[in-house]
Amino acid sequence: LQDPLAELVKIEPKAIGVGQYQHDVNQTQLQKSLDAVVEDCVNHVGVDLNTASEALLSRVAGLSTTLAKNIVQHRDANGPFL
Repeated sequence: LQDPLAELVKIEPKAIGVGQYQHDVNQTQLQKSLDAVVEDCVNHVGVDLNTASEALLSRVAGLSTTLAKNIVQHRDANGPFL
């Protein structure tokens, strides 16, 4: 599941489509719910710190977009984590 999930997190969850009534619900709640589901999936499956993209790392609980970017930059500059 890691490979398909790595591609899926690059897509805005709302773009996948959650049904014909997607636009009738509160958009803020919808975004929060979809983000939570994606985060749960990423945390359940896990990530490989040495190969994960910035988009995938940013979906790991506790990692911000900035921290994910810094991890990728550090990995690119210094090689894989041991």
